[in-house]
Amino acid sequence: MFTGGEWAEVDLLPRTGLRPGHVVTGPALITEDFATTVVEPGWQAAVTGRGDLLLTRPGGRPGRAGAASTEADPVMLEIFNNLFMSVAEQMGVRLQSTAHSVNIKERLDFSCAIFDAAGQLIANAPHMPVHLGSMGESIKMVLRRNRGAMKPGDVFMLNDPYHGGTHLPDITVVTPVFGEGGGEAGFREGVSGEAVPGEAGFREGVSGEAVPGQAVPGGGRRPDILFFVASRGHHAEIGGITPGSMPAFSTRVEEEGVLIDNWRLAGDGEMREAATTDLLTSAEFPSRNPGANLADLRAQIAANEKGAAELRELVSQFGLDVVTAYMGHVQDNAEESVRRVLAGLAGGEYAYELDSGAVIKVAVRVDQEARTAEIDFTGTSPQLAGNFNAPSSVAMAAVLYVLRTLVDDDIPLNAGCLKPVRVIIPPGSLLAPAYPAAVAAGNVETSQAVTGALYAALGVMAEGSGTMNNVTFGSAEYQYYETVSSGSGAGDGFGGTAVVQTHMTNSRLTDPEVLEWRFPVRLESFEIREGSGGAGRWPGGDGGRRRLRFLAPMTVSTLSSHRRVPPYGMAGGAPGQLGDQWVERADGRVTGLAGCDRAELEPGDVFVLETPGGGGYGPP
Repeated sequence: MFTGGEWAEVDLLPRTGLRPGHVVTGPALITEDFATTVVEPGWQAAVTGRGDLLLTRPGGRPGRAGAASTEADPVMLEIFNNLFMSVAEQMGVRLQSTAHSVNIKERLDFSCAIFDAAGQLIANAPHMPVHLGSMGESIKMVLRRNRGAMKPGDVFMLNDPYHGGTHLPDITVVTPVFGEGGGEAGFREGVSGEAVPGEAGFREGVSGEAVPGQAVPGGGRRPDILFFVASRGHHAEIGGITPGSMPAFSTRVEEEGVLIDNWRLAGDGEMREAATTDLLTSAEFPSRNPGANLADLRAQIAANEKGAAELRELVSQFGLDVVTAYMGHVQDNAEESVRRVLAGLAGGEYAYELDSGAVIKVAVRVDQEARTAEIDFTGTSPQLAGNFNAPSSVAMAAVLYVLRTLVDDDIPLNAGCLKPVRVIIPPGSLLAPAYPAAVAAGNVETSQAVTGALYAALGVMAEGSGTMNNVTFGSAEYQYYETVSSGSGAGDGFGGTAVVQTHMTNSRLTDPEVLEWRFPVRLESFEIREGSGGAGRWPGGDGGRRRLRFLAPMTVSTLSSHRRVPPYGMAGGAPGQLGDQWVERADGRVTGLAGCDRAELEPGDVFVLETPGGGGYGPP
């Protein structure tokens, strides 16, 4: 056995010869028919009463001295890539298991991520791309607005699209993770181990941005903020002019629900339930179900606490200097990965037309020698009167997503991906609207359009339906929201997939049994819409057809795209078929619905949704 840097003769023990209570001290090998267990020096393998093999290290973990360096190491980089992603994944498991709403618990319409002290995205779980790419702005907004005032036990929340949010149903809960103390004489330990000023003034963040020290009145200082953890969940009800908070015809943000800006959700470790309930119920169009909001917010706080605990465990294991250093290294690695892609990427431009006639115009200019790119949205239509306006954080999320998909390496999606790229978004355009512009569809529909425009400019793949096919239904008692899959686009060497979530959405549909148990509806059918994908050498994926019968009066709202402009094909491939929706009344009448529309349904009425197909690639 090779151990301790050399070959050594060790005990070789058959598993079948071990009995309960038998203890094997390493180094040793335990063999069985389909496995070999390596017991390293300092470890013991004990056979339990159930016959299991339990490995322990009786002396505990050895000291950190020499165990890991702050210098980038390829093996440790891969380990930390996965460690950071694992923290976010565990946050997601906690959120799903403790959430109340179907929207978060069943549809998984949430995202969790960890950030460095400057609010830079470090790693995420494979949740919702439109959430993950835009959450960093929420963290930075909380950081800027609470400099020097944050303390252990604080939790903040926001959904304001003009200050780091996306659209109002997406509520972001942010928790700062503090160190144990400020260090002696107002100094803290720096990344490389040297003492750096801590009190009154600023300390240097991983990205080079100045972040606040935590000076307190009367001298002394609070512990430094080491990291941030955040969870973003789509609340199926946050107020607005229609149940479900995704109105088809909103023209100002207040009509879409309760606007939350830099709200202290918890202080001194206690959730501010009474004040938060008042916030949710005192708006012009208040939440119809504040109890459900509070339940999901508690789950988001719990998810953040799980992330904070896991990060503290990493610090305990590796040391703050190593963990902080590798938060920088994973970003540097992501940056280098994107630069390698840019070195071989040709630029291009595209004008993407929405069903409304508005245009998202993008030019991608690549400097292959410098391995950088400029992504310019100049020429995009001005801010719209409707709700397809998307905050710039949403556009940045689409840019980040597209860059990450071009990288073959297994890296976390993080802020480093954006470092080689300059993004130009004209103020006052539909991608940088000013208050009080309505934005309900910007996060879900316009994000898909920006993604499609970027892929078209780069000539990468045909349009993957370009819509999330948003459906909300509800009443004073019930509120529900879902996104329905379409066909994905084809590319050079691969066909599209039928009825699959594409690009900026990564949620799932609620299981029919749960849907029918929690709401007065019956799912009559959900099937592939054969032939709806665009023809091509590699055909686009087919869309779907979904029939939902209502058993109680409900208001149904739709927010969808590609009901007039078909999803584009590429390189000679045909476009996918348009989507459609209508209501089949109980008395036999059929009422057509536009892509963005609203209808009042009575018991026995059926809502039918047909989602678009993806575009094909190459001549048929």
